[in-house]
Amino acid sequence: MASGGHQDSGTEAAPVSGGVPHEKPVPVVNIANILTVLRIFLVPVFLVTLFMDGGHSTFWRIIATIVFAVAAITDRIDGQLARKYGLVTDFGKLADPIADKALIGAALVGLSMLGDLSWWVTAIIAARELGITLMRFAVLRHGVIPAGRGGKLKTLVQSLAIGMYLLPLPAGWATVSAIAMGLAVFLTVVTGLDYVIQAVRLRAGVHPHEPGQ
Repeated sequence: MASGGHQDSGTEAAPVSGGVPHEKPVPVVNIANILTVLRIFLVPVFLVTLFMDGGHSTFWRIIATIVFAVAAITDRIDGQLARKYGLVTDFGKLADPIADKALIGAALVGLSMLGDLSWWVTAIIAARELGITLMRFAVLRHGVIPAGRGGKLKTLVQSLAIGMYLLPLPAGWATVSAIAMGLAVFLTVVTGLDYVIQAVRLRAGVHPHEPGQ
């Protein structure tokens, strides 16, 4: 999910007269960032479909799952485009995880309000996501903490688990869904600790290793 892979430098070398290269800025308005912003706009659309007809209509739950899936898929696509075509920007590095958190958070809160997911699960994940987001802004003057592989795996597992809770699956799937969500909670906590370490290192002047370089 931008720019989920926005991990490289935000500039690319370009030749100038005399053969001396200089850094050519990457425009903020590019296809990768547009997909990231689209993901944010899909959040309210998802919530509307989720709560249609009381929130337990089979038809609308399937529609909500489709909207959620489309939004989640853009996370994968925008990251690939950013890396492949050199569209990495600081905006993408910051906006991508925020878009992910908005989508995941909306889904968790919505499911808990409908009584389909325990509030303690939502509380743990939401607290971690909000804390990491605030931490990113707190260290912004020192640098941008990019979304790492661990964070991306966490988001993938969260998305799969949420998708299982969204779909009107047979009762026999309840255990599988619970196991998937349990794994998502575990990865949420572990990767959260990793981001805290990165933030501390960044404040100390040690820039985090950026996967994909």
